[in-house]
Amino acid sequence: MMSNKIKEFFQVGEVGNYFIRVFKKPDPDKKSNFNLRMMHGINKISIVVFLAALIFWIFRRLS
Repeated sequence: MMSNKIKEFFQVGEVGNYFIRVFKKPDPDKKSNFNLRMMHGINKISIVVFLAALIFWIFRRLS
């Protein structure tokens, strides 16, 4: 009973699943085209830059 509550608390949902899907290795059996690879590459860059800016902003606020 308690482990189910813990699993539900740490579920990532649709947004978390997207982040996991973007950062994991592509499936070799799944067909992919150039546009899709570039879109995921740009998304990776924007997520990393956003997180870096967020960390920088928090650091500046605390100091």
